Amino acid sequence: MQMKTGVEQSVYAILILNMLPDKAVIPGEAISQQLDASPTYFQKLLRKLVSADLITSVPGVKGGFKLKRKPEDIRVYDIYLAIEGQQSLYSSSGILHGMFELEEEDCGCLLTNLMAEAESSWQFVLKRETMASLYEEINIKYPSKVKLLQEWVKEKMVL
Repeated sequence: MQMKTGVEQSVYAILILNMLPDKAVIPGEAISQQLDASPTYFQKLLRKLVSADLITSVPGVKGGFKLKRKPEDIRVYDIYLAIEGQQSLYSSSGILHGMFELEEEDCGCLLTNLMAEAESSWQFVLKRETMASLYEEINIKYPSKVKLLQEWVKEKMVL
């Protein structure tokens, strides 16, 4: 399994939005530049985050994006779902059925339950972590870098 970079970019975009004062927004172009992301692709990610009710888009010259929910109410799994969707990571292609020439009613996949358990485990971890907990962690690990990013946010934000 390999997640698209869109999940990673979206997590960090939301971390940036977390630094905004209540009534401020920041343009999507500024965030995409900060993350070194393709502006066109990044706009698609922002639309997915808006559709998932994680962030809000404010139109106009002084428009931009801001959080719609509190950081403690945004789980990393919510962001994953917004970008990647609900589909399961594993889908049996019927190899066991063909290998043993099984009848349809006898056909099961040995890997289905195992893969479902593995998927449930990583989902649990992603559901456990919120944007607030990640923000707290980066503040502890990189306080001077966070301070620089906060200054950048203040320069780029629109009130």
